[in-house]
Amino acid sequence: MSQIRKAPEGILGFPVAPFNGQGKLEEEALFQNIQFLLDEGLEAIFIACGSGEFQSLSRAEYEQMVEIAVSAAGGKVPVYTGVGGNLSTAVEWAELSAEKGADGYLILPPYLIKGEQEGLYQYTKTIIESTDLNAIIYQRDHAVLTLGQVERLTELKQLVGLKDGAGDMDLNISLSYTLGDRLGLLNGMPMAEVTMPAYAPIGFTSYSSAISNYIPHISRMFYEALLNGNKQLAKDLYKHVILPINDIRKQRKGYAVSLIKAGMEIMGLNVKNVARPPIVPVEKDHCRQLETILKNAMDRYPKKTAAI
Repeated sequence: MSQIRKAPEGILGFPVAPFNGQGKLEEEALFQNIQFLLDEGLEAIFIACGSGEFQSLSRAEYEQMVEIAVSAAGGKVPVYTGVGGNLSTAVEWAELSAEKGADGYLILPPYLIKGEQEGLYQYTKTIIESTDLNAIIYQRDHAVLTLGQVERLTELKQLVGLKDGAGDMDLNISLSYTLGDRLGLLNGMPMAEVTMPAYAPIGFTSYSSAISNYIPHISRMFYEALLNGNKQLAKDLYKHVILPINDIRKQRKGYAVSLIKAGMEIMGLNVKNVARPPIVPVEKDHCRQLETILKNAMDRYPKKTAAI
């Protein structure tokens, strides 16, 4: 699938890294969670990225996660990995991703350093050229490339997409109307459903969905309502599900990751509310709030196979 030079489209699955009480990776839980996303029709799997606590994984754990994702996907959907941080490690893990049969990777920011645009270009170019896998740029934090630098990178055939997590809409509009025919554009903002009404009209019709990890049928319902112009349904989903969950997410740093795990545990999936430092687990009161939101959501938008 890596030779299909096109970014995945639709709702993109970003599995968590399920850890047990001793902080060890639970392989069976990860396989089950990926299978759950596939059964729910998500269009791609992005393994060991931000929600997968990329920054906390050892090389052996990263390798495990990639192997499990490729095995679970079985060629039915593309599998992308996360690479980034230290340049040498990023290249090593890109090569490992190719060795393990992944279809591409998402380029996460380099560690700590705020580089000049030429430095960011060289960092990204070095990673992209290291393999023949598809590559997607992730615009966020201290690694946001200008339109000019992205244009330079489009000379590389491996580059298939750009994911935005910075929220610079002036830049996004320029990218869309200049390079939208060349690159797939993905919304990667925290809890992307919140910003999709602004992103979809300019061509960012694909996104990473945190809530799809535990209420994927509602994520799908929202996605279809948005693209089909069902404003009333989209408004209702915002009111009763999306904005209330987002209000909890904003309460603590790191909840963009750990709140996913809490939601999965509440919904009876094989994941515990355990994260590695510096990410903290969701506090009990916030878990209770989330449980109430999900109970009401399931009552209002039921799915026969799902229950709290």
